[in-house]
Amino acid sequence: MKKILVIQNKRIGDVLIASVIAQNMKKVFPESEIDFLVYDYTVGVIENHPDISHIIEVNDKELKKLGNLKKLIQAVRKKEYDIIFDPYSKLQSRLVCYFSKAPIRIGFQKRGKNPLLKFYTHNIPFLEDKTKICGKAIEDRINMVTSVFDLPENQIEYEPKIVLTEEEKQYKKLDTYNKPFIMLGILGSTPQKSMPYEYIVELIDFITDTYQVNVLFNYAPHQKEDALNIYESCKNKDSIVIDIYEDSIRGFIKLMNKCVLLVGNEGGVVHISKALDKPTFTIFSPYVMKDHWASFEDGKKHASIHLLEEKPELYDENSVENRRKIEADPSFMYKQLTPELIIPKLENFLKFNLKNKV
Repeated sequence: MKKILVIQNKRIGDVLIASVIAQNMKKVFPESEIDFLVYDYTVGVIENHPDISHIIEVNDKELKKLGNLKKLIQAVRKKEYDIIFDPYSKLQSRLVCYFSKAPIRIGFQKRGKNPLLKFYTHNIPFLEDKTKICGKAIEDRINMVTSVFDLPENQIEYEPKIVLTEEEKQYKKLDTYNKPFIMLGILGSTPQKSMPYEYIVELIDFITDTYQVNVLFNYAPHQKEDALNIYESCKNKDSIVIDIYEDSIRGFIKLMNKCVLLVGNEGGVVHISKALDKPTFTIFSPYVMKDHWASFEDGKKHASIHLLEEKPELYDENSVENRRKIEADPSFMYKQLTPELIIPKLENFLKFNLKNKV
């Protein structure tokens, strides 16, 4: 039996996307035991996953202490893994890989860098371009598997999955309402991923003016005050159910599973909704590379908008350096992605996905 470890110490969406490695390695080695090493706040997104044997939780801040990193390295080495995947590919995870002594260590090759230590036995270059509807981020992780192991194309799984327990499927908080629910991811995971609040309010007012739906807000617990300020600015408060909210990943998953669709900023909640087979409309931050993170978009069930597509003249160049400059202060660019640009695309998406629902 092969013992496999996947290291993905990053955010919720990254962890969910990396789960396709487990799904495909189970096809290569059906009897394998596959563990995931992730930050503790992301665990909920891979709980109950049938292809993941154990989840190793680490704390982001604690792992930055050298003593704790050393303990983790020792614990991983003691497990005697046969294969380690490192889609994270940062110094922490590279050191874990190197000192694990696993015979097969697979990581991404950093462009233009040739480290002295042989962290990986297999350095997998990032793909140059997106070639499949799943998006480049998923393609890159699938490529980590297929570059080293034989897996026929017709057996590859590209879609991450979330598995609910029977009890979770019986979530009842929405049962007393007679209109369908849509989820609004009103705030990004960071300020750089959030639209101007007045734009958010205008989009909410458009939805509640136009469709007979109930609206839920999703936001991080520390963003509650901002969410309430947005709520107070909205016109149709009777269509917004502000007192139903889940502050955990599994709670959000149960709640989202009962919603018809999601509209929100690009991030973990979008990937969760897609894994639950819910339609999504994604509003991309101006500095995010859409081809990397826009998965399964067909313009109907999954649609999106990005400023680069609407106003390409605002981008001097679509380079890493330019995106970092925009990320440092995206306020000007975000203001250019106005509701007037967003609403026509959003309306087409809602018309298609709410037909026969309202």
